[in-house]
Amino acid sequence: MYIEVWSVAKSTEKSSTFVAMKWVLYSLIFSMIALAATSCGSEKEQERKGQTANQNIDSLLLANPDSVPLLIQRGELYFKEYQYDLALKDAAKAYRLEKSNPKAKLLYAEVINNRPDRTPKEVATAQTLYKEIIKKDAKNTRALIGVASTYSFQADYEKSFNFINKALRVDKHYRAAYILKGSNYLALGNRDKAISSYETAVQQDPNFYEAYFFLANIYEAEGNPQCIEYFRNAYELRPDYTEFEYRLAYAKQNFGQYEEAQKIYRNIAADTSDFYANRGYFHLGHIKQFEMNEIDSAIFYYKLALQKEPRHVESWHNLGICYDDKGDKTQALKSFGKALKYNPEFELSRNYADSIRFL
Repeated sequence: MYIEVWSVAKSTEKSSTFVAMKWVLYSLIFSMIALAATSCGSEKEQERKGQTANQNIDSLLLANPDSVPLLIQRGELYFKEYQYDLALKDAAKAYRLEKSNPKAKLLYAEVINNRPDRTPKEVATAQTLYKEIIKKDAKNTRALIGVASTYSFQADYEKSFNFINKALRVDKHYRAAYILKGSNYLALGNRDKAISSYETAVQQDPNFYEAYFFLANIYEAEGNPQCIEYFRNAYELRPDYTEFEYRLAYAKQNFGQYEEAQKIYRNIAADTSDFYANRGYFHLGHIKQFEMNEIDSAIFYYKLALQKEPRHVESWHNLGICYDDKGDKTQALKSFGKALKYNPEFELSRNYADSIRFL
């Protein structure tokens, strides 16, 4: 899953705030549809089974590299875990070997239609493949939602809703249909119907963590603290997703639950991923600096953040503010200079540096 969050420190009259939360709408939408269409049962149990299955399939494919059933099986496992590049290799090969195989055709269409960097041409190709499948199997709900999602990508919501409704006539409990319906409503600006659709998806499957996560994003963007509960639900269902843990901490921070947020950030800072460790330390520094006025502690955490990611512009910027607050103009200007080195267009640092340079 690819979700991008921007945590940008802004400086006006030596203060700092965060820009509004953003998310990559369709990357999340299509990933949610993909998982909703292909998964069932306990997520943790699936993951364990998937890892074991992959190991077994890898061994079998070494002996039978052109086995279409094995390629499809492994491709589906990669697809469920959002490993689109690996899934594409298996899906493309399986489809190339047996273009008439409906399972190979469906997997190939799903992968090229759900990749974050898919092109309009790939979406059009997927649309054609989905329709070929539906022509022979009119009740294939996965293909029906697949073709509906291609029309959503093309902003043809009338046709998208048409295929969604066809899928629901086949299976009124099909959660992927409600997810796409909600995403269409969201794109059309109908927030209430979007939330209703996502809530219906959760009703179909209370363990559907992506729906909780998407609802959390909506509420957070509206400044509604209800988002915390939804982030918590998503994280409790998938504690192995550091992104969910990070977003829960960020929401708590935004709504003033600083002590709880700090606990989570400390846990995130211990993450083996430099990306999340950097973010954990950065936010700990931010809370110490702007909420507790503990400048020395803030400097300590920003330096730890920069050890994990020396190019993190926001850490350099806030570090500069800390040094300025301590009266160390030289170190402040050096810090702002570092921020501008890594991002020459980061005007916050440029403006702040200019405001103190000749004082």
